[in-house]
Amino acid sequence: MSVYQIEKGAGYQPVYRQISEKLSEEVQSFYHPGDLLPPENELASLFGVNRHTLRKAVDELVADGLVQRQHGRGVYVLDSAIKYSIGSRTRFTETLEGQGYSTASQVLDKQVISARGKVAKRLGIAEGERVIYIESLRKVEGTPFCLISHYLPLSLGPELFEKYNSGSLHKFLEKSCAINLTRQESLVSTTLPDADEGKKLQMPLRIPILKVKSINIDTKTQNPVEYAVTRFRGDAAELSFNP
Repeated sequence: MSVYQIEKGAGYQPVYRQISEKLSEEVQSFYHPGDLLPPENELASLFGVNRHTLRKAVDELVADGLVQRQHGRGVYVLDSAIKYSIGSRTRFTETLEGQGYSTASQVLDKQVISARGKVAKRLGIAEGERVIYIESLRKVEGTPFCLISHYLPLSLGPELFEKYNSGSLHKFLEKSCAINLTRQESLVSTTLPDADEGKKLQMPLRIPILKVKSINIDTKTQNPVEYAVTRFRGDAAELSFNP
């Protein structure tokens, strides 16, 4: 990394902002995901500023999702977030493979449980009614991208529980149950992953996840068919919502 001249005084951008822009250019032009930036004291010397100003500049890169601080390691470059569009008919495989990514889906758990609380309410069924619970892990380019908990009425039929083991759940419902789903609602929040989520998504517990709670309905009957809770890696996904 070269020594840079910083312009100071009236009419110029704040010093930390100039440094942030220069560092951003360097990172995007010459660094790869996982690469470490030089130590902050070395960067401060290169720009001729104190560490407080340099740290403020690096904070800008952290906020932009270009780099991440890790205690004991330093500042390292992140993978570019994958843009994932959520619409009424979004399908994981089609959406991402359409962008040129390879994808994979793995069923981690499948069981019949009693619907309680929000699950029963979102599916419009009685407390205690039996539902199919499926937990699936979706990967992009071989790396965990999101973890999904699916809840579906057992009344859809035993073939769903017995035969669905991988691939697109919505395509399976289309072919095996003649049900086409459309998204009725999605609620988004951020939280930190618990130990189980962090392990399955292979991510540090200090990096947030994007939690999307969705209700999908049958296009013919307009009845809720699936309540899904999706946890996206916050450092890997950039979500957009389209009608």
